[in-house]
Amino acid sequence: MRAVVIAPVLKAARAKPNPTAVARSDEARLEEAVGLARAIDLTIVHSAVVPVSQPKPGTLLGTGKIAEIKESLDEHDAGLVIVDHPLTPVQQRNLEKEWNAKVIDRTGLILEIFGRRASTKEGTLQVELAHLNYQRGRLVRSWTHLERQRGGAGFMGGPGETQIEADRRLLQDKIIKLERELEQVRRTRQLHRSKRKKVPHPIVALVGYTNAGKSTLFNRITGAGVLAEDMLFATLDPTLRRMKLPQGRTVILSDTVGFISDLPTHLVAAFRATLEEVLEADLILHVRDMSDPDNGAQSSDVLRILGDLGIDEKDGAERILEVWNKIDRLEPEARDALVQKSENQPNVIAVSAISGEGVDTLLGEINQRLSGVLVDRDVIVPVMQLQLLPWIYDHSIIDLREDMEDGNVRLELRLTETEAAELDRRLGIGQKAQREDWER
Repeated sequence: MRAVVIAPVLKAARAKPNPTAVARSDEARLEEAVGLARAIDLTIVHSAVVPVSQPKPGTLLGTGKIAEIKESLDEHDAGLVIVDHPLTPVQQRNLEKEWNAKVIDRTGLILEIFGRRASTKEGTLQVELAHLNYQRGRLVRSWTHLERQRGGAGFMGGPGETQIEADRRLLQDKIIKLERELEQVRRTRQLHRSKRKKVPHPIVALVGYTNAGKSTLFNRITGAGVLAEDMLFATLDPTLRRMKLPQGRTVILSDTVGFISDLPTHLVAAFRATLEEVLEADLILHVRDMSDPDNGAQSSDVLRILGDLGIDEKDGAERILEVWNKIDRLEPEARDALVQKSENQPNVIAVSAISGEGVDTLLGEINQRLSGVLVDRDVIVPVMQLQLLPWIYDHSIIDLREDMEDGNVRLELRLTETEAAELDRRLGIGQKAQREDWER
């Protein structure tokens, strides 16, 4: 379908920017809107930034701009207009009448992309719920022959509910049904997380702005075949993979849906079950596309969404590691300067998920973050407890193994104090010492 993309820029909002947010250029906003439109295979025949001095309650845009866009639609024979701004139901309906074309706002466009990307049952449920919540306030009566349904039997029944009221009731019934199904999904996810805690592998979650290269980095680290394309929202459904770090530690890596500025509240609510994986993560890798001139504003958007999820700034400083990705796209001088800058900051690693540069350093930093302070231990695993060896290999770094003649195994290893205490418990070392003290 041939489409026109416009990015309204409200002068009042520009004059009073959010002091905590990084300014986003108008051209970057328009480019992102065009990218979103192309993500659902639309042919963009015209795009423009539209200044709005005084938003109109009925149409958002002034009559002059409406006429100008109407001419562009006729000239390019386009039947769809994408407005990169939230529209009220009244504004959307009035603009469709003025332009004689279909009109979609930013929220509707993102919902359309998510609808196409969802592949799992959970993703489909989440997108459908977000769609229904979005449509609930936008129902228009399309039955001109039915004003009211007759209530009761025969001719004596009084006027019943209007068709739009019936539609809203049916829509609400569907929403309740979906919310129940998603609640079951949430409980299932909690069950899976409780099972993972019984074999407590640390969880590392990848987050970042859409198209920052999360899935490419995920594939580079794990060797998985997750879809990774130069496209907004190429990945929607979360993916978890178990992997071993070079030092031998086992972790679970989670690839999540990409974030975006002005993420619709319908989506945040619907995808809360998925985003809870981020809340449970021991370490969060914030992947940034450093080749994008707008990466500063994108980073602010991601941090704001993380804050909405409950990861505050103080907590984030300890759990979030920034990954400056796509350094291979930079000019040599800019790349060298960026790498040097990252080396002087404690919470930053510069990488290229495509070439693999810096990935080994990133894996080493992940291991160090998750390991904490390591203690050296020299233990002997009795022949009757050799079933503990897989757990020991998963939770420690083995420096030396000696298989003894009596069948016991001697290990020189390094592990955290918490895991050392757990190893003692499994080997019964603490209980044995307590029994000896009691006997004495």
